[in-house]
Amino acid sequence: MKWLVSICLACFSMIALAQAPISTGFFSNKALDGYDTVAYFTEGQAIKGNPQWSTNYKGAEWHFSKVEHLQMFLKAPEKYAPQYGGYCAWGVSTKNDFAPSDATQWAIVDGKLYLNYNEKVKSRWDQMPLQHIEQADRNWPALIAQ
Repeated sequence: MKWLVSICLACFSMIALAQAPISTGFFSNKALDGYDTVAYFTEGQAIKGNPQWSTNYKGAEWHFSKVEHLQMFLKAPEKYAPQYGGYCAWGVSTKNDFAPSDATQWAIVDGKLYLNYNEKVKSRWDQMPLQHIEQADRNWPALIAQ
């Protein structure tokens, strides 16, 4: 019996350490907590998506507020998907680690979407976004390869 518990714990530990390429909820497979990633670009705000208009991309389910947004995403997902898989951009930059993000704490810089953990973290990120992007761009490839 002890060996079975040991094997289960070892397997769970390996799964817990692996990070998905797209940040989703612990008990959900929704990217951006169900917010419409295209709406940040077209509407300039965080808008909840509708499961009626959804697709799977990089192992996550993406919801959209309009069928047009779904179609735009399907044509160019890399254009609309958040950087660093939707994980907290400040966390990737300063902590070189994965942290969840709040879909309402966002910014578009040079045509790319960045999310942050909460309002306080976003205010830190907003002080030097270009430096954080530069550092996170260096950290991300090794981080996601783990």
